Amino acid sequence: MPVNDTTDFNDSFKVAVFIYKWRKTLLILGVAAAVLSAIISSPVFVTPLYKSTVIMYPAASNSVSKLLLNDNTTIKQDVLGFGADEQIQQMLQILNSNRIKDKIITRFKLGEHYGIEPVSKYYQTNVYNHFRSNITFKLTEFQAVKITVLDNDAQMAADIANGIAAELDSVKNDIQKERAIQGFKIVEAEYLSQQKQVKGMEDSLTLVMKLGVNDYESQSEMLNRQFAKEIAVGNTRAINALTEKLKILSQYGGPYISLRDALVLEKTQLSFIKARYEEAKIDAYSIIPQKFIVESATKAERKSFPIIWIIVVLSTLGTLLVAMLMIFMVERIPEFLRKLKHAGI
Repeated sequence: MPVNDTTDFNDSFKVAVFIYKWRKTLLILGVAAAVLSAIISSPVFVTPLYKSTVIMYPAASNSVSKLLLNDNTTIKQDVLGFGADEQIQQMLQILNSNRIKDKIITRFKLGEHYGIEPVSKYYQTNVYNHFRSNITFKLTEFQAVKITVLDNDAQMAADIANGIAAELDSVKNDIQKERAIQGFKIVEAEYLSQQKQVKGMEDSLTLVMKLGVNDYESQSEMLNRQFAKEIAVGNTRAINALTEKLKILSQYGGPYISLRDALVLEKTQLSFIKARYEEAKIDAYSIIPQKFIVESATKAERKSFPIIWIIVVLSTLGTLLVAMLMIFMVERIPEFLRKLKHAGI
């Protein structure tokens, strides 16, 4: 038998002998540790906690108008698209924000639920600490966001988890609306100003048309042709009448053309601004879900903490290992003292 194998066998044999020698003591300590840990981890001493989870993905981050009204088919498909890494990080940041915490704390009266007195010195800090201890947000291996809630009330755990998922839409929409409404007001002011300008030009053009200029090019061609005919036949009365009309046409024809052409450009601009106005209005006042729920929270049927058998096993093994180490040290003390005496110390 090789030297190493012989050494390992001797060491194992010594351990076995040691355990057998102290078997009664180790058995008593093991049983005592198991019973004590089972008692301490029972509901009498440790409040059981129930776990509920929500798993979700963020939606693609685009404005509602681009998602639903844009003519680009690729952009329209984003309404059914899952968010990328950027949207996932945004979701986690919002979930960890005080906006979410405050809404959930108020909605479920968590201060009272956690037994924290409102008049206590560090009320908000204590509530936040309990929130962070019992509620976590993490990425799954499939890059989904997982909300985990632990609570001594199984239904409350499920309600809080689902409530956080619901509040995510509210908070994110509120954040986006703050900017969207400001943008809408700017576009609205521009749109109303453009409308007013177009209306003013239309009123001016109407006045010119009332003076007799309805279509400068066709009127000018027709009057000049008729004027030439009347001169050819020497119709003085008709010539005088046509002269007055041509005089009016020459006087207001220039303003008519300027107003007409400018009005075409301004109406084109108004149409463009109106499209932006409609998009901005939808973004400012429409709400669209910001997530895809893969798994909603349900009431847990069994507690998640403490798991008594794990605590009992670990406590018993720990106790036995510590006991064996202490016994071994006690056995070696006489030998150690003899060595010291022999060395003259």
